[in-house]
Amino acid sequence: MTRPLGHVCELVRYPVKSMAGTVTESAFLGWHGLSGDRRFGFRCLGVEGGFPWLTASRVPELLLYHPVGLDESSGEPLPTHVRTPAGAHVDLRGAELQREVARRSGSAVELMHLRHGIFDDASVSVISLATIAGIGREA
Repeated sequence: MTRPLGHVCELVRYPVKSMAGTVTESAFLGWHGLSGDRRFGFRCLGVEGGFPWLTASRVPELLLYHPVGLDESSGEPLPTHVRTPAGAHVDLRGAELQREVARRSGSAVELMHLRHGIFDDASVSVISLATIAGIGREA
């Protein structure tokens, strides 16, 4: 006999590291997390050693960028464009987005596409409503 521990309220994938997530109805879960999750990230150029990825802890405005569009030609659902905080739709792989992110970060950046994703700790995170409430109380 099985006993439920909870239920899934929402599945969110984050196709571009540190940018806003996209809600999905379903997702393939494999060795490298959710299909299409954190497959892109901006790398800070000129960083010697350490963690080269541009993150929202360094540039919080990244969270205001929303990956949009869908290209499944690689076998994964990947975004084609990004909606900027100003509302413009720019090509994910284009120079315009790269310049804007570089300006916000204060250093040159390069968009990287990694087949297995870019994860800080684990390829899947599960968070409960109780945890969210506890974080809210502490904040």
